[in-house]
Amino acid sequence: MKHKFLFVLICFTSFLQAQQIQVIEKGTNLPISGVTIYNSDKSKSVITDIDGYTILSQFDDNEAIFFQNLLYQKLRTTKEEIASNNFIVYLTQNVEGLNEVVVSASKFEQSKRDIPQKVISFDAEKIQFSNPQTSADLLENTGNIYVQKSQLGGGSPMIRGFSTNRLLITIDGVRMNNAIFRGGNLQNVISIDPFSIQNTEVNLGAGSVVYGSDAIGGVMSFYTKKPQLSYSDSLFFKANAVARYATANSEKTGHLDLNFGLKKWAFLTSVSYTDFDDLRMGAHGPDEYIRPEYVETINGEDVIVANDEPLVQKPTGYDQINLLQKIKYQPEDNQSFDLGLYYTETSEYSRYDRLIRYRGDNLRSAEWNYGPQRWFMANLQYTKLSSNSSFYDKIQTNVAFQNFQESRIDRDFQSVERNTTEESVNAISFNLDLEKQLGSKTELFYGVEYVYNKIKSEGNTYNIETNETANAVSRYPDGSDWQSMAAYTSLKYKPNPKFVFQTGVRYNHIISNADFTENNQFLNLPFNESKINAGAFTGTAGISWIPNETIQWKLNASSAFRAPNMDDIGKVFDSEPGSVVVPNNNLKPEYAYGGELGLNLNFDQTFIIDLSTYYTYLDNALVRRDFNINGETEIEYNGELSNVQAIQNASKAWIYGFEAGAQLNFSEKFKLTTQYNIIGGTEEDNDIEVPVRHAAPNFGNTHLVWQNDKLQLDAFAVYNNELSFNQLAPSEAEKDYIYALDANGNPYSPSWYTLNLRTKYKITDAATLIASLENITDQRYKTYSSGIASAGRNLILSLMYTL
Repeated sequence: MKHKFLFVLICFTSFLQAQQIQVIEKGTNLPISGVTIYNSDKSKSVITDIDGYTILSQFDDNEAIFFQNLLYQKLRTTKEEIASNNFIVYLTQNVEGLNEVVVSASKFEQSKRDIPQKVISFDAEKIQFSNPQTSADLLENTGNIYVQKSQLGGGSPMIRGFSTNRLLITIDGVRMNNAIFRGGNLQNVISIDPFSIQNTEVNLGAGSVVYGSDAIGGVMSFYTKKPQLSYSDSLFFKANAVARYATANSEKTGHLDLNFGLKKWAFLTSVSYTDFDDLRMGAHGPDEYIRPEYVETINGEDVIVANDEPLVQKPTGYDQINLLQKIKYQPEDNQSFDLGLYYTETSEYSRYDRLIRYRGDNLRSAEWNYGPQRWFMANLQYTKLSSNSSFYDKIQTNVAFQNFQESRIDRDFQSVERNTTEESVNAISFNLDLEKQLGSKTELFYGVEYVYNKIKSEGNTYNIETNETANAVSRYPDGSDWQSMAAYTSLKYKPNPKFVFQTGVRYNHIISNADFTENNQFLNLPFNESKINAGAFTGTAGISWIPNETIQWKLNASSAFRAPNMDDIGKVFDSEPGSVVVPNNNLKPEYAYGGELGLNLNFDQTFIIDLSTYYTYLDNALVRRDFNINGETEIEYNGELSNVQAIQNASKAWIYGFEAGAQLNFSEKFKLTTQYNIIGGTEEDNDIEVPVRHAAPNFGNTHLVWQNDKLQLDAFAVYNNELSFNQLAPSEAEKDYIYALDANGNPYSPSWYTLNLRTKYKITDAATLIASLENITDQRYKTYSSGIASAGRNLILSLMYTL
């Protein structure tokens, strides 16, 4: 009898397991919770759990079953069809994308439809298809972000007329911006490995209420891949390997990631290595971009050598390694502990825009290199998604440590002195974010944040003939520190499915200390220290209104701020030939006030139009202006008499723009998309309004995409308007060495376009080939403000294998 009972029990258990299915997202293979599954008359229904699992035992084998979730296309199938697909059901995201879930707007999941600001997102599947060499290229591929490059190892995003330290970068919810993020072009985004990214969300416009200082123009949030648990007693193993080659810079890339999943523990390891040679520019374009000669040191002597390949930008090559280790512990379905260890290191690489400057008939610099750029982060995150607490329903905490290392090495042509500055920042941060449902219509988000930065900075001069080293002025005051303390709250009120109101407020307090005693040996400043102790209130309010299935309106007003960091307060560097920036101990936060109006028109998921317009006023703007030290307007710096400048609260700016996007779905397989951005703005310069430096030219793209189960084709054009000499900011017009010259001999940024073709072919279930032919007509062009010309005709081949 006992044996019969065991036999029946085993059979029954096997039957239940056979009825268990998992619902996952097509393309990303992520589980989907909250999917409603029902039959035709809705007499039977079940819902998937947090891991996308449910049991279909109540449904008949040939009965029509419907899978429905707000964020995905509705699916009709049967149990027999599901069984033939290994009991896995794939759902496809809605075509429109407005229903996507985004995290960056409040630190917790919200429907994109409910957010009054414009948010664009890029998932792992899109990243894989676009094949970016760096995360800067990934951002550029969104179509809403403009990217400037001073060298191949770089990429400085521009969003809605703002750039550098007026934009915020986060990785897995941790603030990357540190106290030495500069106002000049900023290249730190390349430290983020595009192979490790699960999805990217970009909040266009101010985000200071949730993120604090620096989030004036936008917030770029990168979320890396998460370790996947096993949903059975056996080990869940998954591996991805990628090999890639590109012709324009002879890129050689290898990537491997491994996932080991148990029921409560999971481990993810990711390694990427890339080697770039010197970049070849296009054959057709301005002659000013050609590299006719460069400096070599031969037998200890600097000589100017003719470039036998003038389209090759020498020297620009470098290599980079990215490492990621993540560990997940999930004791219960509603809570998890996540540890992430991140490390990135580049080789030494040239700052190309400094190597193409001339002094008279000779090139100005023999060397101008960035030392290895290193970034390390350890991040421990605790998340609980349901609670009976009176104070919160969901809670998330982040404790992180980051170390940033960078250096600069330069030597003038035929000079025996090599100048080196080395910087290191240790950053500690703590975030506590909570969500509470106050009623069926109201949600409350609130949290606190603490950030501490400690800066180490050294400077020296090395004589290449005598091998003697002498102390020199450091870029930043050594031993300085910067702190930020903040609390915020945000309220979401949704009285009905058609209308959402969100508002929030944040208080941020900044404390910084800098000691200039060591640098005053060289600078003789009229002060030895600088202290900032300042607070800032910011707020936001906006609505999302959907009067019918065709129209959605979004309206948002917000304020934002940026507190002076150590780059503003204490930096010493040569901003341009003949000018030197010195510290200023009299700085205050700058504030931005802006509004945004958005309209989305959706004609039966066939023709979709997305329009946005915005306006931002920047007050008390921190800008570089002429200065004096003890009444002197010129000082000796690195052996050259230089004009004295400093960062000052000396300007105002008015920035405005219009964004238009459209998507035409000819069929489920064939679609046309296009995006265009118009940006303008002026700022005060000695009581005169001049063009804003980081307002990019009008730019856009158009894609014609066809795909089926195995093949995806994308023929696309990228285009960029001209900025004439009169449209250049004064600081840009002074850098004539990076621009083309107009008929009057004045620098300007010409218009340009590229024609491109990209294809993805699924060879087998495990192997995928991606091939791209970019800049087919071999155009020679530079993105605005860039020192390096972009790639000429470029064939990219990438092979991915998945286990």
